[in-house]
Amino acid sequence: MIRIDSLWLCAQPLDMRCGAERLMSCVVKVHGEARAHHGYLFANARSNRIKLLVHDGFGVWCAARRLHSGHFDWPRAAHPGQRLALTQAQFNALVLGLPWQRLPEMSVITCA
Repeated sequence: MIRIDSLWLCAQPLDMRCGAERLMSCVVKVHGEARAHHGYLFANARSNRIKLLVHDGFGVWCAARRLHSGHFDWPRAAHPGQRLALTQAQFNALVLGLPWQRLPEMSVITCA
């Protein structure tokens, strides 16, 4: 398995026809650099497709996922360079199409 130490979500929608080279140029543009063992997530405008780009220290890996119904819970960019760090639990929820931004409040049951 490829080691991923940090996960970053790039909120700006991206054309999913682009390949690893264009994704890498977007990472460098937004983050200033692409670090080894970091994963970068991108989504299309409809938020039904995502791509993960991982720099493993020697090259880049690109994986894609598509939801056939519904969409990923993707934030809309406040500004073009917005980026968010994700925990492993948030990433796991996001790729399943679950509301990953609500994980902290969903982990506690209270009586109102």
